[in-house]
Amino acid sequence: MNFFIESRKILLLALLVYGALKVLFVFGLLSQYIEQITLFSFIMIIASLGLNVIYGYTGQFSLGHAAFYGIGAYTSAYLTKVFEIEGVIPFLPALLLSGLLTGCAGYVIGIPILKLRDDFLAIATLGFGTLFRVLLDNSDKFAEALGGSRGFVGIPRITNLELTLSVTVFLILITRNLIFSRYGLFWRSIKADELASVSIGIDTAKMKLMAFSYGCFLAGIGGGLYAHLYTFLHPSNFDILKSIDFLIIVIIGGMGSITGTIYAGLIWVGFIEGLRIVLPAEMLDLRWVIIPLLLILLMMWKPYGLITKRSR
Repeated sequence: MNFFIESRKILLLALLVYGALKVLFVFGLLSQYIEQITLFSFIMIIASLGLNVIYGYTGQFSLGHAAFYGIGAYTSAYLTKVFEIEGVIPFLPALLLSGLLTGCAGYVIGIPILKLRDDFLAIATLGFGTLFRVLLDNSDKFAEALGGSRGFVGIPRITNLELTLSVTVFLILITRNLIFSRYGLFWRSIKADELASVSIGIDTAKMKLMAFSYGCFLAGIGGGLYAHLYTFLHPSNFDILKSIDFLIIVIIGGMGSITGTIYAGLIWVGFIEGLRIVLPAEMLDLRWVIIPLLLILLMMWKPYGLITKRSR
């Protein structure tokens, strides 16, 4: 019963946010650039939510999340280009298929690498991310449309406010339902003590694989929306730095906090793009000095993230 009450609150808040943003965009009170950044922040929330399931709730340290984000992006772009999809409704099956394919890729990759733990798992996922980047650089050799190191061009712009916000809210509700189900309880138990979880009969291998696959599914959905927001993909968009972006959002928001991921996603994207606007072009690289310093200060002030366990 509490789940349905909380769901109604989330839906009501989403309607209020949609109404406010729609008015601002329609009447030109915000520029197209700000509109694009707003949609991008929702996409980052979706993908970061996937990493939060993997790392924040299950304790699997992954540094290859951007690779699954890229799988979703390239799959979605390829499907829409091959089948000449341009409308939102025909795009939905392609977006879902992109997420499912990414989840399946996560399942296949997860079978061998999830036997590893801690630093070894991080290195394995980092290796997969690097391998995927090299594969994208040479993708035009087996599929010309993918563009290889030149980038994937000619992607239709389908992602809009209605689609992005609807998908974001829907996936937040689904994820919240999973977290408060017995599966979420198993995930949190594995994170707390995997050996104790095995001793009480939890199939830890199955549960970790399920969490990893679902987290990759969310990354794939986010990647699909990203591809049709910016209409151009390049292998450099899915390197280790993008994985670090997702990781920063999860840590700043608070590991194992959906609310924290939402706040941190909005703050992080707004902060990064805000520096791009404020800093002069010749000093733009200075943001990579400012950002680490602010992260250090934030971790000293809030070592467990913005949303701690007591305030979730």
